Amino acid sequence: MSASDSSRSAAIDLTEFRAGWRPVLMAMLGLGVAANASLLYAFGSLVIPLQHAFGWSRGELQPAISFLFGGAVIGAQIVGWLNERYGMRHVTIASLIGLAVVYALMSLMQVMGHSIGWLYLMCTLLPIAGMGTMHITWTHLVNLWFERNRGLALAVMLSGTGLSAILIPSAVTWVIGRWNWQAAFLLLAALPLVLVLPLVLMWLHTPSRHDAHEDHSKRAAGHRAAPPVRAHTGLAFRDAIGSARFWTLNIALSLVVAATVSMVSNTVPLLRDKGLSAAEASHIFGSFGLSLIGGRLLVGYLIDRLWAPAVAAVALAMPALGCLLLSTTSANHAATLALATLLIGLGAGAEFDIAAYLMARYFGMRDYGRLFGVHVALITIASALAPWLFGRIYTVTGSYTTMLTICGGAFLLGAITLLPLGRYPKFDSLNLA
Repeated sequence: MSASDSSRSAAIDLTEFRAGWRPVLMAMLGLGVAANASLLYAFGSLVIPLQHAFGWSRGELQPAISFLFGGAVIGAQIVGWLNERYGMRHVTIASLIGLAVVYALMSLMQVMGHSIGWLYLMCTLLPIAGMGTMHITWTHLVNLWFERNRGLALAVMLSGTGLSAILIPSAVTWVIGRWNWQAAFLLLAALPLVLVLPLVLMWLHTPSRHDAHEDHSKRAAGHRAAPPVRAHTGLAFRDAIGSARFWTLNIALSLVVAATVSMVSNTVPLLRDKGLSAAEASHIFGSFGLSLIGGRLLVGYLIDRLWAPAVAAVALAMPALGCLLLSTTSANHAATLALATLLIGLGAGAEFDIAAYLMARYFGMRDYGRLFGVHVALITIASALAPWLFGRIYTVTGSYTTMLTICGGAFLLGAITLLPLGRYPKFDSLNLA
C-alpha cells in the first residue's frame, strides 16, 4: 500500500456523503420497516401473547419465521427483475403499501379462525408484498451512490435493522400491554406508510449517466458534486455463480445468518425461561440493537480500509462467545446476559454489510441485483430452516442449550470459511467515458 493509500485509509471522504445522504437515510429507514427486520424483531415479544390468544405452542410458532423467510426467497427472485423492468421507485412505493396492508390483515387473524395456518400464510405474504423494501433494493441503490466509502455507507444504511432491534421489541411490548396483540400488528402496518413512503416519494432515484458526465466536468473544474454512476463492470451472472468464491461466500454467510436469525427470534423467550419479566427481557434485548448499529458502523469503516474477509472473520466470531455466556449465565447476572446479547448483535450487525460489500467487490456491479438476489435467497432458505429445526429441538428437549451449542459452532465455522476468498478483483472502475 502506498503512502497516499495509507493516508486515505485513515480518513473519511465526506464528498460522497454530501451527495448521497438522502438515499442512505431513506434506505436505512426502509430496511428497518421491511418484513424481515420488523417482524423478526417483534416476534419474540409476540410469542407469549399469541400463545395465550390462540393456544399455539412455541414449537408451532417458531416455523412462522421459516414461512417469513420462505416468502423472502420468492420475493428476492422477483424484485431484481421488477426493479429493472419498472424502476426502483415504482416497485418500492407499491411494496410499502402492500407491506402495510398485509400487516393490517394480520390483526384480523382471530376473525379468520384459530388455525395457525393463517399465521404461516400471512408471514409468507409479508416479504412478497413488501419485496421492494428488501436488502436487494436498498444495497443496490447505495452501491450506485458510493464507492470510496461504500462499506461505511452500507453500514449506516444497514443500521436501520439495528434501530428496529432497539425500538420494535419495546414498542410492541408496550402496545400489547396497553391494548392487545392486534395493536402490535397495526403499529407494524403504520411504520412503512408514516416513516418511509414520504421519503421515497421525494428522494428515490438512481444516479443517471447524464449526472456522471456533469459530475466529471465539475470535478475537473474543482467543484464537489454527486458521485458518478459506477460502470456496470464485473463478472457476468453465469460466470459468478460458477465460481468457487461465490459459493464460499454464500456458505459462510448462510451459516452465520441461520444462527443469527435463530438467536434473534429466541433470545427473548430464552430470557423469559430464565425467570425474567417481559419488560426485563425486552430491555436486555435492547443491547442487541445497540451492538447491531455499533458493529455495523465499525465494521463498515474497517472494510473500506482493511481486507474485508479478515475483519469479517473477527466480527463474526464474537457471537460464539455470546452463545456460551447465554448458556451458562443465570437471571441474577443481568449485565452478563446483556453482554452476551451485545456480542451476538455485533456479529448480526456485520453480516449484511459484509455480504453487500463483498458481493460488489468480488463480482462487481454488472449483475449485482441478480447475484445478490441469489445470495439473499440462499441465506433466507438457511434462515427459514433454522427456526423450524430449533423449534423441533426445543419441543424435544424443553430447553435452548442444544440450540446455543449449534449456533455457537455455526458462527465460528462461518467466520473461518471467509478467509480463503483472496484479493479483490480489479474490474470495479468508474464510467467516465
